[in-house]
Amino acid sequence: QVQLVESGGGLVQAGGSLRLSCAASGIIHSIDAMAWYRQAPGKQRELVATITYDGRTNYADSVKGRFTISRDNSKNTVYLQMNSLKPEDTAVYYCYRVGYWGRGTQVTVSS
Repeated sequence: QVQLVESGGGLVQAGGSLRLSCAASGIIHSIDAMAWYRQAPGKQRELVATITYDGRTNYADSVKGRFTISRDNSKNTVYLQMNSLKPEDTAVYYCYRVGYWGRGTQVTVSS
C-alpha cells in the first residue's frame, strides 16, 4: 500500500504562484515515476506533469514554461511549482504514483 498526501493548494490571484507538495508513504520504490494531474469542474482529469526517478520531466502544453515538477527521493516527495497562474488553472490537483492517487488539493485562481 502507498499513501499519497497533497498539500499547498489555496486561493491565489491571477499571475501569482503556489507550490504543491505530495508526500508518499508505505511501500515505496524509489525508481517509481510520479505525476501531477488536475481536474476542473465538469472536465476530465488531465495530466499536468511527470517526473522519472532520475529527474526527467514532461509537461502538458498548457503549463510549459509556467510549472515545474521536481522530486526529493530522500523524502519521497514530489513538488509542483506553479507560476504565472491563470484562472483556467483552477482545479483539484492530484498526485499519482504507480497505481495510487492522493485525495487532491484545491487550487483556485481568481481573475
